Amino acid sequence: MIQKVLVPLAHGFEEIEATCPIDLLRRAEVEVLIASCESELEVCGRSGIVIRADQFLGESDLIQFDLLVLPGGPAVFELRKNESFLHLIKDFSDLQRPIAAICAAPLLLHDLELLAGKKITGHESISNELPGLHSNQAVIKDGKIITSRGAGTAIEFGLSLVELLCGSVKAEEIRASIHA
Repeated sequence: MIQKVLVPLAHGFEEIEATCPIDLLRRAEVEVLIASCESELEVCGRSGIVIRADQFLGESDLIQFDLLVLPGGPAVFELRKNESFLHLIKDFSDLQRPIAAICAAPLLLHDLELLAGKKITGHESISNELPGLHSNQAVIKDGKIITSRGAGTAIEFGLSLVELLCGSVKAEEIRASIHA
């Protein structure tokens, strides 16, 4: 069975944190759907790189996805105010499926009280809101929550998602192919 992953993007997303996991998952033959949280399919990242999403987020049927990946970047701070987006994350969590968040994106999970009792990491700039942050680790998996520090850990983050969905052999195969 082909695994399916949903990656929602909003203006201001961190490009490396989105594209690196998307690329690595696709190399592992995982189906990745990029969904726009905006009113257009073209979504502009924090560094001005525009990505054309596959569809709008509202067209996504959560039940078909095995993993939700939340990139960080300035977009996170706007998405924290978006009730429908937060509702989507909560609905996905209610399906008991894994959610991966990198950089500032763990704040979205924090706002929904999904991090209680979890060991997590994230960008050190959010440590004031997440005082238990383990900022010395690149990636932490605790139950259904996978977190990563930021752009510099995007390869490890992406490989951890490949391992989660496809196993350690496939993750090592991808790691070797990219010389990581």
